[in-house]
Amino acid sequence: MNDLSNAYPTHDAEWVQQMHADHYLQSWSTQGGKPRVITGAEGSWFWDSTGKRYLDFQSQLVNANMGHQHPKIVQAIKDQADKLCYIGPAMGSDVRSELAAIMNEITPKNITSTFFTTGGSAANETAIRLARHYTGRTKIIARYRSYHGATGGTLSLTGDPRHHLTRADMPGVVRMLDPYVYRLPTGHVDPANCPVAQGGPHLEEILMYENPNTVAAVILEPIVGTNGILVPPDGYLQSIKETCEKYGILLIADEVMAGFGRTGKWFAVDHWGVQPDIITSAKGINSGYVPLGTMSVSTELHDWLRTTPLPGGLTYAGHPLACASGVAAIRAMQEEGTLAHATAMGEKMRDELHKLAEKHPSIGDIRGKGMFNGIELVKNRDTKEPLVPFAAKGAGAKPMSDMMAFAMNEGLYLSFFSNVIRLTPPLNISENDLMTGLEILGRTLDIADRECA
Repeated sequence: MNDLSNAYPTHDAEWVQQMHADHYLQSWSTQGGKPRVITGAEGSWFWDSTGKRYLDFQSQLVNANMGHQHPKIVQAIKDQADKLCYIGPAMGSDVRSELAAIMNEITPKNITSTFFTTGGSAANETAIRLARHYTGRTKIIARYRSYHGATGGTLSLTGDPRHHLTRADMPGVVRMLDPYVYRLPTGHVDPANCPVAQGGPHLEEILMYENPNTVAAVILEPIVGTNGILVPPDGYLQSIKETCEKYGILLIADEVMAGFGRTGKWFAVDHWGVQPDIITSAKGINSGYVPLGTMSVSTELHDWLRTTPLPGGLTYAGHPLACASGVAAIRAMQEEGTLAHATAMGEKMRDELHKLAEKHPSIGDIRGKGMFNGIELVKNRDTKEPLVPFAAKGAGAKPMSDMMAFAMNEGLYLSFFSNVIRLTPPLNISENDLMTGLEILGRTLDIADRECA
């Protein structure tokens, strides 16, 4: 047996890097890399072991909605740890009930009860299982540009290229195209005349081939996140919902990334007044301070579950520490006017991005709502040729990876998918920090401009 009596030199950044490389398995990555060692964070900033500071323009994995180390959330976790760290899901807990009541208040009016999970993947797994159980049908329709999680079922639903890395082969998954307004299907130039961008007509055609009586649910991100920040045209979600109702199909809104103020409203569906049958969420509910996700269901589903057991469960469902952090985060957002601030800063960001577009020919499209924004980069605005190919890796993605490296060196943390840079800072970012980030972004885009025809 190894001797664990001596403390590890965790203060030594090189030791931390080496242990990361030798003994830690990093998600979605080849192993053996030595990362920056992050030693602290506050607000919209984090810093590494050398003292270098970085402006977090991604909110980490688009989950630190209230920034880093928000004092109200941190204190709530401390207080709950002193009071009760854990109690099983079948036991009553004050913070669990409080968070459930809050969810009833902020979700669309038809959504009345919530199952708490450990994250978005578990929320979506439970949602599709419930949809199949409730309808007695097996098929789930999902879109190509989507990410729904890394577990077996959710990775099968996911259209993101990462699903090719493993056997994402849950049966019954059917694909539909996305409302990608900047790049409509061949032959279409106007979203109003495009069945895919309209939503319902495209779904109707798929159902004609698949038989609607075999389809349990349609799952979609109301605004696509990881795969390009795609905002649907007005009427799209309403049309999808109407078609689902026509055939007794449940609509599952995956708000894991877009929920809890990211778009300037509690949920992205609120922009269009759509009431899904199930809403899943995670990430921003408590800024990621403790693992937490939600599956919230309609009154109709809740009433059905009064006599039929919920087909799923987790040891850590409704974990008190997680629920306490969720309550504190939502209360803080209400008290601090975070949704209004995110709306205002989002408008400011997009205004500034349009100014950058006047200087940088590589910016082909600017899109988003609230603090959920993206810029699509092209080699030629007229042809819309992407700066890099779809899902490019290695040398094929070099212009994009070069930009990420440059920005990081300048103190700005960015991320990208294919030819789209995602811009998702904390919702409570200051205007000064926002402008600082956009100034660095402007210099970063010089690299993309070199590729323009």
